[in-house]
Amino acid sequence: MRAMKKLEGVPALVLCALLWSTGGILIKLVEWNPFAIAASRSIVAGLFISILMRRKPFFVVRTNTPSASNAKTAGNAIAANNAVSQKGTIDRHATLNLWLAGICYALTMILYVLGNKMTTAANTILLEYTSPIYIIMFGPAILGEKNKISDYISVVVVLCGMVLFFSEGLETGNMAGNVIAALSGVSFGFCTIFMRNQSPDRSINSFQLAHLITFVSCVPFAFIYGMPSGMSCVGLVLLGIFQIGIPSVLYSVGLKNVRALTATFISMIEPLMNPVWVMIFNGETPSWQCLVGGSLILGCMGVRAVLARQKAT
Repeated sequence: MRAMKKLEGVPALVLCALLWSTGGILIKLVEWNPFAIAASRSIVAGLFISILMRRKPFFVVRTNTPSASNAKTAGNAIAANNAVSQKGTIDRHATLNLWLAGICYALTMILYVLGNKMTTAANTILLEYTSPIYIIMFGPAILGEKNKISDYISVVVVLCGMVLFFSEGLETGNMAGNVIAALSGVSFGFCTIFMRNQSPDRSINSFQLAHLITFVSCVPFAFIYGMPSGMSCVGLVLLGIFQIGIPSVLYSVGLKNVRALTATFISMIEPLMNPVWVMIFNGETPSWQCLVGGSLILGCMGVRAVLARQKAT
């Protein structure tokens, strides 16, 4: 846990995206219904986060109490968090952000699974990563993070790169599936906004809540389709811990010092790594459109990082 705290900001988000990208590989180990996979993955992730962070999920945020203040003074952030969750008056604004972020992330996970089932994988991932558009539109009003001309240029360049990147796999697809995939982009954008709108130590609680919501919503499918094989169970544990559990912690840590829009751009490393894993494990060479689109996205992120560093010095 201490090692994760040292990865605040961009490094945490980069590592988060890299771990997210292993989903395509790990999910091949699991032969089961997609919703049952989502439920099992989330319950494993939720338990892992609770054990790692030594905090149980809670459903309201309360104001500081003397015990919480003493814990903070003593430097024990976990004890302070637990104390605040148990006593004091309810902080309605913080509680609203807790639930909105949790619901949005749960929707992102569920809609992504459903979209993949109803339309092409390329359509689903492309439409999910339209999330920067919603951060550009609503971020300033909710977060007070003003947009710059460079932000608008970056969104256009990145979206063009995404279209090129997935051009070979893009099809008309099922219209209902495309709409659902587009809605996952909306929920992912607002998830980042509401995560960012919380105090630095609170966003991880929204992830815990999101995994609980996903589990409750999807667990009926686990009973309908029966128990998976032993190898599938191993895959589910790996998915829960490495593909979504650790990344949940890293994303909450990374958001502390990074703007919501920047965090979304960095998370696009996830789809960019998919052909890399395929090339490594299956020997398939990416197309030139894929290479050009990926270069546009990575180049845009690199330029933004350099400019941000120059401005900070």
